[in-house]
Amino acid sequence: MELHLPPKPQPVVGPGEFQFAAVGLEHGHIYGMTNGLLEAGATLTAVWDEDPEKVAAYRRTFPQARAAASLDELLADPDIQLIASAAIPSERCPLGLRVMAAGKDYFVDKAPMTSLPQLEAARRAVAETGRKYMVYYSERLHSEAATLADYLIKQNTIGRVLHVEGFGPHRLGGPRPAWFYEKARYGGILCDIGSHQLEQFLYFAGVENADITFARKANYAHPATPEFEDFGECTATAANGVSGYFRVDWFTPDGLRNWGDGRTFITGTDGYIELRKFIDLAAGEKRENMVYWANRQGEFSTNATGKVGCPFFGRLIRDCIDRTETAMTQAHAFRAAELCLKAQQMADQIITPR
Repeated sequence: MELHLPPKPQPVVGPGEFQFAAVGLEHGHIYGMTNGLLEAGATLTAVWDEDPEKVAAYRRTFPQARAAASLDELLADPDIQLIASAAIPSERCPLGLRVMAAGKDYFVDKAPMTSLPQLEAARRAVAETGRKYMVYYSERLHSEAATLADYLIKQNTIGRVLHVEGFGPHRLGGPRPAWFYEKARYGGILCDIGSHQLEQFLYFAGVENADITFARKANYAHPATPEFEDFGECTATAANGVSGYFRVDWFTPDGLRNWGDGRTFITGTDGYIELRKFIDLAAGEKRENMVYWANRQGEFSTNATGKVGCPFFGRLIRDCIDRTETAMTQAHAFRAAELCLKAQQMADQIITPR
């Protein structure tokens, strides 16, 4: 099957035309967020975090970022147009409110907030300030496999989408900071890593409205940290009838070559797509961004790496400059967050084994 793909994304601005700073370096996603913006042409000017060691580590990777003396210094800088952050989840929304009040756009790691009151505060602030509160749902936005799947669906390769399944296993790995195990600070497993899955469900289903029909979480194997949730699952039904299921967990085995075998399955009326985003299990070579699909024409596969890029970042930059919504609508960013919070709320009401 011949693929008809658009050209790979190119920088959308010149040096200095769009400047941003990084604030809050608690999660490694800040490096992916920074790289995505830089590849799209943005200029990184500064970084700030309360922990000078985190700042030093960030500047070893991005030496062009000056170390700011305070957050206030960056908020007052008229040349900085966007603040990117991967702060502690419970602190992401309060930071975003300050950023937008200072007249800057905000680009935050998932989960973008940890409670429904925070979500409502963010919605009010966006309406009042006219600024953006964009979210780094990286398992779709920063995945060439997911980008290629989007093109395949839009080309009617598998017909009308009927069902979306997502699997997001993670490795717990080495020592984690204390907040990682505190429910009020990380928000729960469905709010946190479940956000990737529910955002993809909404996007691939092609709707903005859905209902959570079942949600469950558990702590199966970590009794020393009772507030930590190591397993979660959820089902949802979109307003157009598309159904979805996802499972997230912290049980990636040590023998796997990477942090998790993240997969997405999209079933349509005329075929289906499977994404093996981060590893192709037991393959003799290291492969990621693998896309497999079957339809009325046959069976197909391709490695999407280097073929489609990640257009989200350039679109985000242009949206901030032009005040458009081509990368992601604000309604979509907030609706995905709302579904995650409601799924977590439902799961918290179900007694699960430990």
